[in-house]
Amino acid sequence: MAKKAPSKKIWITGAGTGIGRSLALQFAEAGHQVLITGRNSSNLVSVAHHFPDAITAFSWDVTDDGSCAVMGEVIDQHLGGLDIAILNAGHCEYVEQGKVTGDLFRRVYDVNVFGMVNSITVALPRLKQSAALSGRNGHIVGIASLSAVIGFPRAEAYGSSKAAVNYLLESLRLDLSNESIDVTVVNPGFVETPMIGNNDFPMPFLMSSDKAAKKIITGIDARKLKVQFPKRLYIILSLAALFPSLWYRANRKVLEKK
Repeated sequence: MAKKAPSKKIWITGAGTGIGRSLALQFAEAGHQVLITGRNSSNLVSVAHHFPDAITAFSWDVTDDGSCAVMGEVIDQHLGGLDIAILNAGHCEYVEQGKVTGDLFRRVYDVNVFGMVNSITVALPRLKQSAALSGRNGHIVGIASLSAVIGFPRAEAYGSSKAAVNYLLESLRLDLSNESIDVTVVNPGFVETPMIGNNDFPMPFLMSSDKAAKKIITGIDARKLKVQFPKRLYIILSLAALFPSLWYRANRKVLEKK
């Protein structure tokens, strides 16, 4: 009989809805201990209700620099260690008609970039401590986006913030290579979450959050450096990045028709 893998202690940010919610439920069902955080306490409580013995909910805003120490204490109290930190909190706003404003960029970057930095600040010492005690590598998993591959219309703020997350995590991976910490970057395509609710443009290869979570968990289990899906969309965007003039002309024609 195959030996069952030991239960892991997992922290997931932005877990009240969407991908974070699906990840929490799937990890809990598999027997892991999960701490979920986000800004909407009622959403978090609703998720935890499905597995009250496995999921603990705590309301925390990743943009609140001053509460990072408190968040660390919550992890210590409720998990007693940390094996995997899945940094999933995200925010999306679109630039309209090329009107770039600092306020919009700050709102997006506060969550997607500086919220990621705050979360890493909280998670990293605890991952190192748990790795030293268990002999197993800790794991930072950052949820970014395929929008980082090449520029999308109106996505100046969102796409550039996710490109920053890719660079941040890839650099961090190098600096942690001797620290028993693995780093995985996840770049999903279009996933059915509340974040895309107001999108008024085609979303090719749209998938459910449950299916996206399964792909992410498979990548986490394999300790992949990058998890990028759906594969067809990733290939299309990668080719577009190789031939940016074609991508530019194609999108300009679409925008001219509107």
